[in-house]
Amino acid sequence: MKKLLLLVLLVALAGEFTQAQEGKKDQKERGFDRSKLFVGGNFGMTFGDYTLINVSPQLGYRFNQYLAAGAGINLQYVSLKQRYNNGDPYSRISQGVTGLNIFGRVYPASFLMIQAQPELNYIFGKIKYYNPPSKTNLDASIVPSLLLGGGLVFPAGKGGFIVSVFYDVLQQANSPYSNKPFFNFGYSFGF
Repeated sequence: MKKLLLLVLLVALAGEFTQAQEGKKDQKERGFDRSKLFVGGNFGMTFGDYTLINVSPQLGYRFNQYLAAGAGINLQYVSLKQRYNNGDPYSRISQGVTGLNIFGRVYPASFLMIQAQPELNYIFGKIKYYNPPSKTNLDASIVPSLLLGGGLVFPAGKGGFIVSVFYDVLQQANSPYSNKPFFNFGYSFGF
């Protein structure tokens, strides 16, 4: 695995060197350029005792080969069914998340991305108990998060696949992110 990762990094560095040499020949243009816009984000679904539906689009602008920034929205639904040891359902926790984020990215190399993403999420939900039957609403709250991380970018077509890992450094109560790093896999169009 280490040899494969090393090989991927060496190939990417060779491509970066070639691209840097070509970039020196290009003249710099000033002003807003629509071709530097990109669209991406997260989309995911899981169903079963743990259900997750995540639609979180982002719109960004690539200022140059090293810097990009943008904004997005978070729309998530999470449901967790808890069971007794015998398999009977005990409760179902349902939670919704809606929010806004901004992000800044640095590309030290064309294949490497470092990102900071402050977020503000409105979190609401309920707990349904099965035996005896009852429902409890969870206190709705606005929860800030600060996601820091980075990943690898693999150009493909008119965009790029992004594999990244993030961690919420604020760790506020009711944050939609656990106290562990989490992985994202995505595609950015118009990269």
